Amino acid sequence: MAEDESKGQKLAKELLMKPKNVGEAGPELLQKASEFCEGYKAFLCNKTEREVVDYSIPILKEHGYTEFEMGRKYGPGEKLYYNNRGKALIMMTVGKRSVADGFRLAVAHTDSPRLDFKPNPLYEDTEMAYFKTHYYGGIKKYQWTTIPLSLHGVIKKVDGTTVKVNIGEEEGDPLFCITDLLPHLARNQMEKPAAKVIEGEQLNILMGCWPFADEKVSEKVKLNIMSMLNEKYGIVESDFLSAELCAVPAYKPQDYGLDRSMIGAYGQDDSVSAYAAFAAELDAKDPDFTTITVFTDKEETGSDGNTGMQSLFLKDFIEDFVSAYGLSARHVLMKSVCLSADVNAAVDPAFGEAFERNNCSYLNRGPVVSKYTGSGGKYSTNDASAETMGFIRTILEKAEVPWQVGELGRVDNGGGGTIAAYISTHNLDTVDIGVPVLSMHAPLEITSKADVYLLYKAILAFYMSPMAKE
Repeated sequence: MAEDESKGQKLAKELLMKPKNVGEAGPELLQKASEFCEGYKAFLCNKTEREVVDYSIPILKEHGYTEFEMGRKYGPGEKLYYNNRGKALIMMTVGKRSVADGFRLAVAHTDSPRLDFKPNPLYEDTEMAYFKTHYYGGIKKYQWTTIPLSLHGVIKKVDGTTVKVNIGEEEGDPLFCITDLLPHLARNQMEKPAAKVIEGEQLNILMGCWPFADEKVSEKVKLNIMSMLNEKYGIVESDFLSAELCAVPAYKPQDYGLDRSMIGAYGQDDSVSAYAAFAAELDAKDPDFTTITVFTDKEETGSDGNTGMQSLFLKDFIEDFVSAYGLSARHVLMKSVCLSADVNAAVDPAFGEAFERNNCSYLNRGPVVSKYTGSGGKYSTNDASAETMGFIRTILEKAEVPWQVGELGRVDNGGGGTIAAYISTHNLDTVDIGVPVLSMHAPLEITSKADVYLLYKAILAFYMSPMAKE
């Protein structure tokens, strides 16, 4: 017979938290997570914000979403979307309650660190052709050498036509890479600090080395590459001046770990949040409050531009939507709540000194709610109020969704921000939620399938909760 619990044991059970690995819930949860993540892996194959929008709109239409019409008054259950320049997307399901009672929003970014092409990218050196790049977002530059790369983007030709580029993702496609120096000659290179081992101007993509068969022309290799691009896409070199092209890792999203418990892929920051919110939006049937799901751009470079969250495109859309009901956007937003859906750093024991373990997030403990982000002294943060934290906490607890809290590493050890600061500037209660990620911003990032599934469950519970904000 088991011994009776001591007074201290009983008190500890009542008063103290004891974090659990969500896998302890049993095989049913793990099976559901694995099934959910098959759709997530398909979503991850869209590696730029344009590709995400192109992928999402047909699915929205299949689920009854129609393009937003200015001045139209929508009724409960109606679904609509707004496409901002093919790079940002707003999705909405009208709730049973009055629009005046506020919205439930989830906003995620669909851009990820990558290598953007310079306006004049193509050049030849020592009879090899290269594309010059300017890295986009925060990367460790040395991680981008000697890995397979694919090319993505669009080219706007002078005749007004648009050409979509995607090379390196299909079976049989050629791949590309950035070379590195062999160890035998790298004594000086290896003595440099990590930030200088590879310089930005060395991130040049090797495109080919076979010459065009004509002795009367110079730069034969460059001409041969341009001739192939002209044959495939009908472009000339000057068309690069009006193009958005980039290189991204050519890795396919795959199961990782002998137990297949994890997903390894490029761009999980922040495709994981985007997919969880997208799936929750599609599954939010007859919500009490109107839901708004947003895919935004430019987060990795400061959220600037007319498709980033420092733009007014979301505020303008809401103003246009609520004006049909005789309402003002600012009054509705005051009564709304937003989940800034973005990832956090999972504690990595290989680099344990970077984390304060009582207040950082862990793989397999569910989605992480981050009260604040920013850096030393909480600069550049939203810092959700106690009331907002309590509101989300109550929803998650009632829905029995396991969750955790987390900071981005040790104080004064670095830090980083999210779009929450730009959302809350509209007088809108906002808090960050996402999943813990290993190797964030690397060409290959790792997430837990269980965390991904539970993030979806958390956002869906938020969308479907009838609880009003105090």
